Amino acid sequence: MQELTPRKVVEELDKHIIGQAEAKKAVAIALRNRYRRMLTGEEMRDEITPKNILMIGPTGVGKTEIARRLAALVKAPFVKVEATKFTEVGYVGRDVDSIIRDLVETSVRMVRSEKTELVKSKAEAHAEERLIDILAPLPKKERVSSNPLAALFGMQYKQEQPSGEDPEEARKKAETRREQVANLLAAGQLEDQVIEIDIQDNRQRPIGFTGAGEPGEMMVDMSGILGDMFGKKTVRKKMAVKEARRYLIEEEASKLVDAFEIETEAIRNAEENGIVFIDEFDKIAGRGYSSGPDVSREGVQRDILPIVEGSTVQTKYGPVRTKHMLFIAAGAFHISKPSDLIPELQGRFPIRVELQPLSEEEFKRILTEPKGSLVKQYRELLKADGVDLEIEKSAVEEIASTAFRINSMSENIGARRLHTVMEKLLEAVSFEAPEKAGKVVIDKTYVEKVFERIKHDSQQVTMIL
Repeated sequence: MQELTPRKVVEELDKHIIGQAEAKKAVAIALRNRYRRMLTGEEMRDEITPKNILMIGPTGVGKTEIARRLAALVKAPFVKVEATKFTEVGYVGRDVDSIIRDLVETSVRMVRSEKTELVKSKAEAHAEERLIDILAPLPKKERVSSNPLAALFGMQYKQEQPSGEDPEEARKKAETRREQVANLLAAGQLEDQVIEIDIQDNRQRPIGFTGAGEPGEMMVDMSGILGDMFGKKTVRKKMAVKEARRYLIEEEASKLVDAFEIETEAIRNAEENGIVFIDEFDKIAGRGYSSGPDVSREGVQRDILPIVEGSTVQTKYGPVRTKHMLFIAAGAFHISKPSDLIPELQGRFPIRVELQPLSEEEFKRILTEPKGSLVKQYRELLKADGVDLEIEKSAVEEIASTAFRINSMSENIGARRLHTVMEKLLEAVSFEAPEKAGKVVIDKTYVEKVFERIKHDSQQVTMIL
């Protein structure tokens, strides 16, 4: 975190997102302020809260991608929600507290994955031992059984075993066999051999009751408690060694990690580093009451307000404080405006950045410059069928020009239009790729031919794209 200066954060975001320098700078400063806060004294640390951000701009200009890449950069718990999915308490719809519960679930998965990775080598060793036990079991020892009547008087007796070879000799043979099996497993020569293993039966529905969460959310799972008391139900299944190994590694890893430690760390991670992105924020703006679906707009704002300003939300892992989470809201605000939000909520998003519509030149850069640009994506996809795709520079310029022109002729959906144009452009190539492997060159003439019909006809644009 120390090396992630605001300038460095912007540089990293530039690798994936074209343009929008102002928005990148705002989120980079917000991220650095988190690091600065952790270096302050404990008393002051609790007083410093994040300065939440309101992004204003049309669809498809990079609002969501900036927030998502920022979270990925610092491996922070991240959740994206649409404000329109929530309704005021008392109406049918999702409760706003579910935003925080979703964030905590994300944090738990992240921490569990990290902890599992730390014990992976040990889990693999344990799984290998279990495979050896299945393929070359040791001879069973003489069992001691209890007579139900004799047990009342504290007496036990040995169950008679049929006479056979010497136990010591049998054990030596088994040990030799186990060494051979271990060597074969290490060499990968038993991967397709079918074995039987006992796996946990997940077909049973959980038994429990709901708590303070939204309807249908299981807050207390009684089946887990009962399973620990009476033992978990297992079923015997046949599978290849390579499949069994994956299952056994997961099972052994789950035994090696501490569930309570995972949950505790996940809650702390969500509280200190969580990022919540609320999209379509403009859709809940607007004052006054009206009939129909707009009836709870202001109510949703008032429900979101406590979470943004700092409150405690009950989750199945325990209470979670939202005071130090970073909230990034975004919306087009082409009909409503930020001042239509209730004043209390406006004050909780003190940083406002306006994202600009993308130009034709930026479309060209989006097609080729980012790490996962569309041109690179399609090149790798078609390579799987043996097609060597080459898109000339003149073709890239024509694709960008076509996408920009379509946006101006119909609904402007920003960079998302490039996906539509690229898919239409390479439709024939993708369809014939399995039968026609080899080099395929896309030039300007090819692009013009594909989109010839829609060049001057806005009706064709609506029908085709």
